[in-house]
Amino acid sequence: MRQYAPDMTTSFSNLQLAPALARAVAEMGYESMTPIQAQAIPVVLTGQDVMGAAQTGTGKTAAFSLPLLQRLLKHENASTSPARHPVRALVLLPTRELADQVAQQIKQYAVHTNLRSMVVFGGMDMKPQTLELKKGVEVLVATPGRLLDHIEAKNVVLNQVEYVVLDEADRMLDIGFLPDLQRILSHLPKTRTTLLFSATFSPEIKRLAGSYLQNPVTIEVARPNETAATITQQFYSVSVDDKYNALRHLIKANDMKQAFVFCNSKLGCARLARSLERDGFRTSALHGDKSQDERLKALDGFKKGEVDLLVCTDVAARGLDIKDVPAVFNFDIPFNAEDYVHRIGRTGRAGALGHAISFVSGSDQRLVTDIEKLLKTKITLENVTVEQDRSRERREPRGESRESRGESRGGDRGERSETSSRSRDSDSRRSREVGYVPAPRIKSDPFFDKPYEAPVRSADAPAPAAPDPLRKSANIKPKRVMAALFKSTT
Repeated sequence: MRQYAPDMTTSFSNLQLAPALARAVAEMGYESMTPIQAQAIPVVLTGQDVMGAAQTGTGKTAAFSLPLLQRLLKHENASTSPARHPVRALVLLPTRELADQVAQQIKQYAVHTNLRSMVVFGGMDMKPQTLELKKGVEVLVATPGRLLDHIEAKNVVLNQVEYVVLDEADRMLDIGFLPDLQRILSHLPKTRTTLLFSATFSPEIKRLAGSYLQNPVTIEVARPNETAATITQQFYSVSVDDKYNALRHLIKANDMKQAFVFCNSKLGCARLARSLERDGFRTSALHGDKSQDERLKALDGFKKGEVDLLVCTDVAARGLDIKDVPAVFNFDIPFNAEDYVHRIGRTGRAGALGHAISFVSGSDQRLVTDIEKLLKTKITLENVTVEQDRSRERREPRGESRESRGESRGGDRGERSETSSRSRDSDSRRSREVGYVPAPRIKSDPFFDKPYEAPVRSADAPAPAAPDPLRKSANIKPKRVMAALFKSTT
């Protein structure tokens, strides 16, 4: 792999882009290139394979989209024949939301050209996608699973692909897309330009690059797994029972208009969203159990400012570009330390200031240690004063468990034993703080406390008869005699 020496050219006006692309870039307000754009665009324009790494939120989409469109302009035509519009560039992404976002950006870049682009992903009807594919498209953005569906249905032919982009490659490997990627790449011509972009360069990513990239140029604009310097990170030591109140308190105290709230489980995500909505917050949930239409509506509402809090699982942790989101809350510490980097990357994008707040409970110490090792920094836990909401306690049934209310544990099973062990100590504290009165304890019955005593049998009483092994139970039905259909020959 070759390392690339960065160029000092940082302005889009200094790039030799085609007038149609330069016009679109100017209309989108692009002026200065980010480091990954300044280093990757000139290399991709020369047709070399690239292995690029940059922290999330640094403009990787433009880094590969603009040079690809520039090189595809030689195939531009206004013909209505599908044969004149074969797939020449393939962009693969791990999630539906990310694929839809990248496709929208590519359409904006190519708005003044005759190049066609579209996106295919799961969770939607294949028929409209098939009809659009049949019309012909130069740039195809897809998730691996749905693309394989179209390949098997012979809706798309990839034998004229000149460029393939593997974006968020580390995430695709994490969720098990390697076999799908191998099948898809087997349908592509061997002579092509391959671009691999990833937030991290794990050993698996390097093996993938060694198998499918030809002498790639390696571009790294930041230390692997480094978080943006514009993000302020805070870790609060909070018990599981106090997480919800701490979240509400910090949102109101800091007057946060919008924020991502990450949970570890789909069930915890749904419960937390319902609880926040019940307390007056404009909230939407985003997780894998939502239909694709619901997921797109939740994202669209958040982008438009119609939703204040987007409670989500790690399905939203990668690549989503929503500008000016001031804060990210980790209601649950992620099980994978690298997911922490991606989660907090939803804020502080494009040089803006961001705030990342994480709640650490008793069983999260190992996960916090993993984050410390990844970031190579010491994490200091802070305390937060949590005020109990008395009206909330009064309006909720006393017999209802915290699991059935909105205060989700987010999959943190280790806290259950800790919570149960301190339940007696918390009764008095709750009675002082929120007027909670524990249920009266039932006195034990002495009959059930006595040890077992065998019944005393008198000497005159006959001994119990031994069970007859030949006696059949009354519950066993006798076999019915059935006429044989075939006579035995033996």
